[in-house]
Parts: sequence; structure tokens; C-alpha cells
Amino acid sequence: MPIIITLVISVFLILLSWTWHNLGNIEKSKKVAIIIVLLLLIYIITLIIFNISQKDILYEIQDEKELIKNVFVLLFTLVNGIIVMPMICKTINGVFEKETKKENATTKIMIILVIFIILLFLECGYFKSIQQGILNMLAIKK
Repeated sequence: MPIIITLVISVFLILLSWTWHNLGNIEKSKKVAIIIVLLLLIYIITLIIFNISQKDILYEIQDEKELIKNVFVLLFTLVNGIIVMPMICKTINGVFEKETKKENATTKIMIILVIFIILLFLECGYFKSIQQGILNMLAIKK
């Protein structure tokens, strides 16, 4: 578990610094608000995908289910954040700096979101597979 915690903290710090940097000269309060909103949205989306993936999986012990859910949702929220947040924030910064037109920014963000949705379908299958693998390992242990 200490390795997982170290990994989560490291990925979180990388995500925050990369996203902060990509927001450029935007006010600090707006940067914080943008980062919080994006993280919450990605967390909710990741939680929904995880819940969809565990629909057909039966856990004998509820504590196992909660631990697996918490670890994977947290870790994949950060991974998903690294995939989309810096690009979205770079686009937002382009609009604030008047380097990018709003129409172009909207198109870029839509492309990022389409790619993200495709990745979420793959992630859902991965979640299902990894949960089943963990349950199989726990069954062998017993």
C-alpha cells in the first residue's frame, strides 16, 4: 500500500504542476477554480465508469469492493486527468491570452473529449478485467 500511496501523490503533484503551468498567466484564484472543477468532473466520470464496469461482478466482502473502488477511482482519476487536463488548460489559456479564437478552442476541446470518451470505453473493459483478476487472486488465496 505505501507504493500505491507514493504513486498517487507523485501523479497528483505532476498533474497539478503541469495543469498550473498550462494555465499560464490566468489569475491564481481562477487557476484553482478551473483545476478543482476539472478534477471533480473527471472524478465523477471515472466513478461512473467504474460503477458501470462492476455491474456484473459479485463481491463476497463489501470492504474488498470499497477498497478496490477507492484505489482504482483515485488512481484513474489522476491518470485521466493527466490525459485531458493539461491540453484543456492550454486551450483555455490560449483563449484568455487571445492567442486562440473561441471557435477554435471549442473545436480543440471537443476533439479532446471525443478521444477521452473512446479511452473511457477501453478503461471500462480494463476495470472489469482487473476487478475479476483481483477476485480470482483472492479466491485462490482462500
